[in-house]
Amino acid sequence: MWAGIRWLVLRLAAVRWLFKLGGLAVLLPLALLLKAIGLPILAVLSIVGLPILFLLLIFGLPIFMVLMFGGLLMGLFGVVLTVGIAAVKIGLFVVLPIWLMWMVATKIYRWFSGGSNGAKPDGAGPATPPPPAEPSDGFDAA
Repeated sequence: MWAGIRWLVLRLAAVRWLFKLGGLAVLLPLALLLKAIGLPILAVLSIVGLPILFLLLIFGLPIFMVLMFGGLLMGLFGVVLTVGIAAVKIGLFVVLPIWLMWMVATKIYRWFSGGSNGAKPDGAGPATPPPPAEPSDGFDAA
């Protein structure tokens, strides 16, 4: 019995050790994904920032101020891009499903309740007959 318990404990220890090594392997695709996304973002930021740096150099500002201001602007663009990506994520994964559920629920409600315009669900026409027309005296009300 002790041998069985010992075998089980060693087996669990080996499995836990493999999971510790596997944890690093799980982070590897995440690092590759960040690399694939981060490098194009950096390229876009530099494309936006380089003309600004060039204009500041043309106006004769000292190089350290140009680099500080350019770094500030590129950092600001990075923050805007990060916030924009976060907003897109919230929009895609929170707002869009709620909006779709709302639209489907309203369509189903209108279909079962007879619609908002008084039409029958099968589209056969208005649920109530139209009011009678007023008698005409022969003169147009032009």
